[in-house]
Amino acid sequence: MKKIIKACAIAALAAAPIFSAPAVAADYPNRPVKFVVPWPPGDLEDILTRMIAEEMANETGKPASVVNKPGGAGIVGAADVARARPDGLTIGSFVADILTTHLHSGNAPYQGDTFEPVGIFLDYPFVLAAKKDAPYNNIAELADYSAKNKVTLGHFGYQALPTAITFKVADQEGINFSSDAAFDMLDCSTLANGDADLINTTTQLILSCLKSGDVKLIAAMTRDRISIAPDTATVAEQTGVTQTTWNGLFVKKGTSDAVKARIAEIAEKALSSDKAKQLSETTGAGIFWIGAEQAETVVKHDFEAAKTLLDFMKQ
Repeated sequence: MKKIIKACAIAALAAAPIFSAPAVAADYPNRPVKFVVPWPPGDLEDILTRMIAEEMANETGKPASVVNKPGGAGIVGAADVARARPDGLTIGSFVADILTTHLHSGNAPYQGDTFEPVGIFLDYPFVLAAKKDAPYNNIAELADYSAKNKVTLGHFGYQALPTAITFKVADQEGINFSSDAAFDMLDCSTLANGDADLINTTTQLILSCLKSGDVKLIAAMTRDRISIAPDTATVAEQTGVTQTTWNGLFVKKGTSDAVKARIAEIAEKALSSDKAKQLSETTGAGIFWIGAEQAETVVKHDFEAAKTLLDFMKQ
């Protein structure tokens, strides 16, 4: 999947100068703008969306806020955007699952054409992490250990792509989870409190315990090794499974091209800032900008790819 994202990014950069989109809406926004993040505060999509909202306020002089609406593995926040008017005043910051696995599973209160992409801006540095004293350091060792010992897994819900990837890897490599549970937040405390032995989360949420050495990485769920943990092999390297997860900005279908172009212009400026670059360097996240046309291609491809993963989960 990241190969397609990367190819789209290269194509977008080569096609035209930055900000050569259609004429922007001169009167946008005429009221406060709300960015909806369907997760608790603190993770990468939240931090980056707040950067975009801040740039929106600075550029337009109108208030722009981020509203966190966790619940239902992202569905609660997505439904809020689905109910909005197509005026660009309510913008969803959506993980891939909202446009792929949730639709396939039939538990989404919206349709596949409810939203239109403004752009994709993040490739998540999802990882499999455990406490420092866990008696395994990679997927093969985890499989061997789980054959005779209990291993509990914490994840972001059964319709989340990283969860599906984890269970596919477990089936393929012979990992036996004694139990698993979904969480809205998976951070250092999840491991420290014993809520799970292994968690499927992002580096941003466990940075403090990674730096302290209290937590270690078993695998990176990214195409390339994460810059902050270059010795940790990727899931693809260890198993051949290559799926990754992205986040982007989406608006209600029917929002004008001019408004979407203005949002994209502001977002791209925010994401090219030194602050965003520093976040990428400290977390290993892939931060970039892919415009609406290329993002639509990514969404369509991953919609089909996600069906294969969900079919596996139903077996």
